[in-house]
Amino acid sequence: MWNYVWLIIVAYLLGSIPSGLIVGKVFYQTDIREHGSGNLGGTNTFRVLGKKAGIVVTLADILKGTLAALLPVMFQLPEINPLIIGIFAAIGHIFPIFAHFRGGKAVATSAGIILGVSPLLFAIMLCSFFVILYISKYVSLSSMLTGIIAIITTVLMQDYSLLIVTSLLTLFVIYRHLANIKRIINKTEPKVKWL
Repeated sequence: MWNYVWLIIVAYLLGSIPSGLIVGKVFYQTDIREHGSGNLGGTNTFRVLGKKAGIVVTLADILKGTLAALLPVMFQLPEINPLIIGIFAAIGHIFPIFAHFRGGKAVATSAGIILGVSPLLFAIMLCSFFVILYISKYVSLSSMLTGIIAIITTVLMQDYSLLIVTSLLTLFVIYRHLANIKRIINKTEPKVKWL
């Protein structure tokens, strides 16, 4: 029981590390929450600070999820499901204690959790994301559809614990993108300009 508790706390704290805020303030003297969408994730970092910063923040956010999911392996606790621990990194990213609980949309962190548990599913998701992004030019739409593709893939893989967690993470992502869905319908959602 206590092993679960402290791993959950560590995973949440990992997820709470505000990569976008740190990169923006340290290297660009900019609080990205005051620009663009006001979001702390990689997409807003790309828009506000450019490609280099966006790539760094996205990779850092992926790494947070991967590290969280690997905590049970790193501390030799095979009885603990890494997916359960990973979920709390996503929650930390959405509601970070280090950034007044104003975080990102957990797309990259959720992908990082999947990477830590199933590199094959991560690779499928990554390819799907970039294909959809190339076609649509919408990061938000690409993120949501990639989550749905991940759910379908886990059904085909017959990995039901992965299916449950992937479905939950996809729900997180879709919920955090409700405003984007409205903008896509109204054709006011910004398209990426760097493809």
